[in-house]
Amino acid sequence: MFSRDVTNREVISLFSVVAESCWRLADLKLLFLLFLLADHGRKSDFPSFSSSANMSTSNLPTVDGTDRLCVSERAQCIPSRVLHLRQLPPDVSEQEVLAVALPFGRVSKLITLKTKNQAFLEMMSEEAAVTMVNYYTSVPPTVRNQPIYIQYSNHRELKTDNLTNQRAALQAISTATMHSGNMASGGEGRGLILSQSPVLRIIVENLFYPVTLEVLQQIFSKFGSVLKIITFTKNNQFQALLQFSDAVHAQHAKASLDGQNIYNGCCTLRIDFSKLSTLNVKYNNDKSRDFTRADLPTGELDPTAAFGVALPPYGAAAFPPTFHQHTGLSMAAVPGSLLSPPRVSLQVAPPGVHSVLLVSNLNPESVSPHCLFILFGVYGDVQRVKILFNKKENALVQMSDATQAQLAMSHLNGQRLHGNVIRVTLSKHPVVQLPRGGAGQEEQVLTRDFSGSALHRFKKPGSKNFNNIFPPSATLHLSNIPSTVGEDALKDLFSSSGFTVKAFKFFQKDRKMALMQLASVEEAIEALVVLHDHRLDHNQHLRVSFSKSTI
Repeated sequence: MFSRDVTNREVISLFSVVAESCWRLADLKLLFLLFLLADHGRKSDFPSFSSSANMSTSNLPTVDGTDRLCVSERAQCIPSRVLHLRQLPPDVSEQEVLAVALPFGRVSKLITLKTKNQAFLEMMSEEAAVTMVNYYTSVPPTVRNQPIYIQYSNHRELKTDNLTNQRAALQAISTATMHSGNMASGGEGRGLILSQSPVLRIIVENLFYPVTLEVLQQIFSKFGSVLKIITFTKNNQFQALLQFSDAVHAQHAKASLDGQNIYNGCCTLRIDFSKLSTLNVKYNNDKSRDFTRADLPTGELDPTAAFGVALPPYGAAAFPPTFHQHTGLSMAAVPGSLLSPPRVSLQVAPPGVHSVLLVSNLNPESVSPHCLFILFGVYGDVQRVKILFNKKENALVQMSDATQAQLAMSHLNGQRLHGNVIRVTLSKHPVVQLPRGGAGQEEQVLTRDFSGSALHRFKKPGSKNFNNIFPPSATLHLSNIPSTVGEDALKDLFSSSGFTVKAFKFFQKDRKMALMQLASVEEAIEALVVLHDHRLDHNQHLRVSFSKSTI
């Protein structure tokens, strides 16, 4: 009946639109004809429909293997206030589902399908839903350390009048909203939680193993850019203040990490928002760190007080031999004569001793040292890049320091570049070696030294670029735009380079900057690599970075 070129998803979308029209027109004959057509084809290819106008758990479209969306596809769906969450834990609670959404705005309705490990929630505004999907496109959400999937629903609103479990859902929404703090209401309930601080107050309870500043940075940087950390002792407890670049990242980190154990059975995180809006760090040492200021002095530090509290003696008797090596990434061994390193509940990567990253699964036909320099340069100053001569799908990228390496790894691991999902891990190499004098020409081309490059974004101490580090997103931030270059010229520049421009907006107060939204995160990554430092005028070059905003 359909051409072979028509996909299952296109057929499903067509039937969904026509069926909704039938409901509105009460055309039961046409609806019955649709059922016959669906039954004539492959039944598994079509969603089930009901003549009832109210949504129930029996007539929600099911999601099978053909409808699973990858990260790049998810960003291309039609936006809707209603979001579909899949692969949830079997006994997930309403509160856990809401914790995923509340950092981005108010939730008006919620339906949980626990037998199907799915849920539907309706945000108060489409803007909040778009912001949430865009954020989780680059930072995959988890519930109880289990990855879940979020996509726009083809429903424009949820009908919950006849559902029996709505009393519990409404109670959970009310409780979670009050617990999360004051929401930015607005006329349509849109906006993020503006009243919350980007600074978190962290208390580590049941401190059996030392928790360092580096451990906290690795845990929390998975949720956004960590700018500053201060650790201290209060009431005989190890505590810390941690500042994100954005209050949304702080809210998401709190919702995900509060009550979690760093190590199995101990080092429990208790997290709340601080009354401070920013941290004033004077020294970079084991107790405090300003990741935006590499020039700060170390100050005087008592090595015995590095962890802030008295720790139990290290020895086999101090810890029961019930800890086993975690199957994931492990922490560096705790000093002393432990039988085995502690198990890491949050799967924290070991502190970066070196600043070299191993990048694998690259597209050898498209990748170049300059390409990796531009992309990884969004998160730090790249010193050297080496594409392996015998394995061109692998490369080594040397950052300025271990903090920048960790930042780049947390944001770029799992992203798509030139059609491939790249993997970024810490390398065992302390530095990237330059080719020797007898190396061939091809090997010399595959290794580049960028230590003196003028394109380094963070070479100036305290640069404002430290405050604008965000995960890859479909929206790009453009800056250094000459007054002679207008909207049409910029759109043509990106379109002529093969990218699909979805939206564009100049900053009202500064027309040297603009936002441009492309079709997907993958396209945005490609565009940044190709067009960053593109010459717009005789002495002005375009600056491109990722934005946290949407248009």
